[in-house]
Amino acid sequence: MNLNGKIALVTGASSGIGAATALKLAAQGVKVGLAARRIDRLQELVSQIKANGGEAVAIQMDVVDPASVQAGVDELITAYGTIDILFNNAGLMPISDIETLKTDEWARMVDVNIKGLLNSTAAALPYMQKQHSGHIFNTSSIAGRKVFPGLTVYCATKHAVTAFSEGLRLEVGKKHNIRVTCIQPGAVDTELFEHVSDKGYRDQMESLRGQMAFLKADDIADTILFALQAPDYVNVAELFVLPTDQPW
Repeated sequence: MNLNGKIALVTGASSGIGAATALKLAAQGVKVGLAARRIDRLQELVSQIKANGGEAVAIQMDVVDPASVQAGVDELITAYGTIDILFNNAGLMPISDIETLKTDEWARMVDVNIKGLLNSTAAALPYMQKQHSGHIFNTSSIAGRKVFPGLTVYCATKHAVTAFSEGLRLEVGKKHNIRVTCIQPGAVDTELFEHVSDKGYRDQMESLRGQMAFLKADDIADTILFALQAPDYVNVAELFVLPTDQPW
């Protein structure tokens, strides 16, 4: 597929995988809506993209708030007319044992990782249905396949993302010519680890950096480009991407 002139919305675009993907999409000629809460960081990315000859718009958005998501999608449509690619990337990964009862962290993960994805899908899907084409990417994880101690609630949210992605593909693939890809990374060097408030688990996560080479955000962005550039009749439904030496 030739991506030049396509329109994309990337949530969680202010850092990590979202920012890396936005930059690579823009380099392919995609007009990118950068969505996140940190508008200052988004504006820096817009400047970087434009300096390299691309097109982008910064959209302040809280995926937890349906009204904020709809306003952001409306802003993208006003700027570029439609939406061809949706990358549901916003997510949180606090780590703690269930018995510590960090229920605020549980609720926030459910709100961002599941409800946020549903909100942005609901806002973008009608435009794809109308034009009978589109590609939706959802960020799950190895945690959407396996369960790890300390990550129980996070794993539950990512299992939900994996299930929703497959159900969405079944419902809109043939009927509306919309491809759905579930990205399932292993260990990636991003800001997710900064959400860990439990010192024991944070130290454990940091120690992993010395044990194996983590994936970079650019590596995941490259897998997204691979799925996007597949022929129209090919839907890369899942991409499970791990560091070579990740043992679990």
